[in-house]
Amino acid sequence: MSNQKIVEGDYVLLYLSQRKTYLVKVEAGKSFHTHKGFIKFDNLIGKDYGCSIVSSLGFEFFVLKPLLHDYIIKSVRKTQITYPKDIALIVMFSGIGPGSRIVEAGTGTGALATALAHYIKPKGKVYSYEIREEFQKTAEKNLIRAGLIDFVELKAKDITAGIDEADVDAVILDLATPWLVIPHAYTALKPCGTLVSFSPTIDQVVKTVEALKENSFLDIETVECLIRGMQVERGKTRPQTLMTAHTGYITTARKMTRNAI
Repeated sequence: MSNQKIVEGDYVLLYLSQRKTYLVKVEAGKSFHTHKGFIKFDNLIGKDYGCSIVSSLGFEFFVLKPLLHDYIIKSVRKTQITYPKDIALIVMFSGIGPGSRIVEAGTGTGALATALAHYIKPKGKVYSYEIREEFQKTAEKNLIRAGLIDFVELKAKDITAGIDEADVDAVILDLATPWLVIPHAYTALKPCGTLVSFSPTIDQVVKTVEALKENSFLDIETVECLIRGMQVERGKTRPQTLMTAHTGYITTARKMTRNAI
């Protein structure tokens, strides 16, 4: 059972309002400062998650246990992260679960790697390829903060030049030229293994689908995921004025083998 008491070293989500939340590490003797006053971490240690605390200026904050969603949204960023709405579909379409072995590229800030590691632990592994060293360092920090670094191997390599792993359950791509990886993905995947590719433009999708067809993949499908938030208030409920609409297209496929029975 996960810890229900706040201990030193925990990350907590300080909730002021829906638009003002803070993911912070509890450190004895230190304080967290906001425009609504400061909060002493010593006053949190030993308290139950879900409690509230009043800042030095008299504002009430609620202390929540962070969800996977919070670690992803609050990650340190040097690139655009994959949104939770897309990550959810990627995880579902990939068919992964505890014990799965996954090849992922590119790592970026590690948002997708964080989610994948969460679902394949405790015995699975994510092999995440990235050619930019500065991105890898950021991703490592985010994975450590989420407590998932042990389930990810960060690889400084161009995946378009080849995949080191074999017999993996899934290959998941979020990079500019996924079609260049398709032949390598076919070799690396186990029979019936899944490939999932996220691309922001339809031109990338077309080239990827063509490569999938040329390399004996089947069950090829492309979708776009849109989520529209609602502003809910009695007598005034309507769609939110602002929304994150198009983020990208998700293309999925499965490895086919041609051995006759």
